[in-house]
Amino acid sequence: MATNDYHFISNPADHYMYGSCNRLEKATHNRAKIQELTGFDIITQWWVESTLKEVNEIIGNAPDLVRWWPSVYLDVQIVEPGNERGLGKVVSLYTKGRLPYTLRWSFRVTDVRQDGFTLEAWGDFDGRGIWKFEQEGPWVNITYDWKIRAEKPMLRYFSFLVKPIFAANHRWAMAKGEESLRLELARRHAATAEQRALIPAPPQPTTSSIVPLLLGTTAVVGALGGLFYLFQRSLKE
Repeated sequence: MATNDYHFISNPADHYMYGSCNRLEKATHNRAKIQELTGFDIITQWWVESTLKEVNEIIGNAPDLVRWWPSVYLDVQIVEPGNERGLGKVVSLYTKGRLPYTLRWSFRVTDVRQDGFTLEAWGDFDGRGIWKFEQEGPWVNITYDWKIRAEKPMLRYFSFLVKPIFAANHRWAMAKGEESLRLELARRHAATAEQRALIPAPPQPTTSSIVPLLLGTTAVVGALGGLFYLFQRSLKE
């Protein structure tokens, strides 16, 4: 569950997101809790002031992710619409995170519930994701259980090196998702057009160079190679 920690509010839009004018706030509902399990198995939790119906409408509308979560979703296309509930829907996605690599993948909705939905993913990674929404008073507890196996060559063949980077990238993407969702809810709940105009746009995609990532990976590979050489040499002596 959420922990009771403290943080400083640095963005004026956070007054819409957290509902307080205090500079120092108690952050019970504004932190994504991410627990890393085995492999690329990550659970993320968000808390937002909303309803199950509204959260389901926002997160379940795949093409609209490009508008309100643009830091991650660069392009989303419906390949197959599925039935009237969205079951069987197939979606093609082009995504990125903080790091300078992109992923092309697709998912099919395999289960639709009042409290969320399940998807099966394939492409640059294979796996499944489960969105679950739980109403707790005026708040919605959002849980995303993301179990994947990376299929992109760099991620697959150097997984022992890339796994911490990949996990950190996912944490960044999901943190931006929570921030973007809160801003989207603030826009929806604004009482007037003037209030809505004060809410900033969601975080945009990063534009950093791939050179630092390549240099860092090369350095790690070189260091491991040197350690292996020394180990082999010690066995011969």
